[in-house]
Amino acid sequence: MQIQVTTTPDELAILAADRIEELVRTKPDCVLGFATGSTPLSTYQELIHRYQEGRIDFSKVRTFNLDEYWGLPPTHPQSYHSFMQEHVFQHLNIPADQIHLPQGHGIDEETACRDYEREIRRAGGIDLQVLGIGTNGHIGFNEPAKELRLDTHLVTLTQATVLANSRFFSSPSEVPRRAITMGVRTILSSRRLLLLATGPQKAAILQQLFQRGISTELPASLLHLHPDATILADQDAAALLA
Repeated sequence: MQIQVTTTPDELAILAADRIEELVRTKPDCVLGFATGSTPLSTYQELIHRYQEGRIDFSKVRTFNLDEYWGLPPTHPQSYHSFMQEHVFQHLNIPADQIHLPQGHGIDEETACRDYEREIRRAGGIDLQVLGIGTNGHIGFNEPAKELRLDTHLVTLTQATVLANSRFFSSPSEVPRRAITMGVRTILSSRRLLLLATGPQKAAILQQLFQRGISTELPASLLHLHPDATILADQDAAALLA
């Protein structure tokens, strides 16, 4: 696992978009794994800008998102379906039938998880997965635990994650307590991993990521096992690294 530190979050977004653009140019029908949250938004905005300039064609790209809240219909304004549609997909030329997110509503847990894994396999696996990192080290919604689930599964969110995500809701009480997420094996099966970290609130966990060993209590540490994992961090996020 390698890390590249940028001066600003905007510079990070440009570098991340460069890597995605390169992949789409060399493999137009590539499979991209997307993450939600505030950190990757600047990267997505940069990709949209390049598409609008005619630099990138996404018409053959297929996408899979890491996770979705359990119990929220796709039309709910705080669902990740709505988030991605508003901030990404309505601005790019990816056909709707090539866009995939976990189903968190109107389906039973076992079917939702099995179907999502099957769709990823049918697509040939994920070429590049964008990741964020939680302040407790979670990736996707794989929270710190003694054991981690391998494949797509339903998870109960920690109180820390609920509080962190409550900024998108009117109050913490409105945040769903469960989510459907790719498991660690699904994530690590991606051919390339690109983890984005910005801001001083991520400094402590990045320090732990590089100073502690591999542990399920710090799920992001499993990226050390991946042959092509890169962290892009701005100066604030990397402030505690030696």
